[in-house]
Amino acid sequence: MNSRVLVLNQDNSPLMVCSVERAFILVFLNKSEMVRPANGHRLHSVTQSFPMPSVIRLNRYVNAPYKGVNLTRQNIFKRDNFECQYCGTRRDLTIDHVQPRAKGGTDTWTNLVTACKRCNAKKGDYTPEDAEMPLRKKPYKPSYAIFLKDHMNGQAGEWDTFLNGHHSH
Repeated sequence: MNSRVLVLNQDNSPLMVCSVERAFILVFLNKSEMVRPANGHRLHSVTQSFPMPSVIRLNRYVNAPYKGVNLTRQNIFKRDNFECQYCGTRRDLTIDHVQPRAKGGTDTWTNLVTACKRCNAKKGDYTPEDAEMPLRKKPYKPSYAIFLKDHMNGQAGEWDTFLNGHHSH
């Protein structure tokens, strides 16, 4: 059983993803309630059968420190949908500094974008404006909710409502 369960805070904001076993224990101990069962799946004990959770909500509010998304190559690719932010190709991807390092550009969410090697070489040490290579979309710091979607494994429909209301750009 490798399904994941979306855990909502008491105010319905996405908090984390946990295993079915952990979610079941939280519900069983009355620390949370089941918001949405997984389609037709059930958990069986020796004498009983329970609906398998897909989304649960904690009964008391947990003051969770904001979970930032780590700035890594893979996460930049993910944010940019594995597409070059200049030409849109999905081949030969690398990372480009929008404001080049040579001109004081830093390693931040808003200065790093996915670029193919060809566009990266063509842009060189220029800004997109100077190189006349406009970005397809402005780079932003992604929210934690967006990255929770990666754990969905086919549970997309069951979690969508809870994740879509909570992304901040």
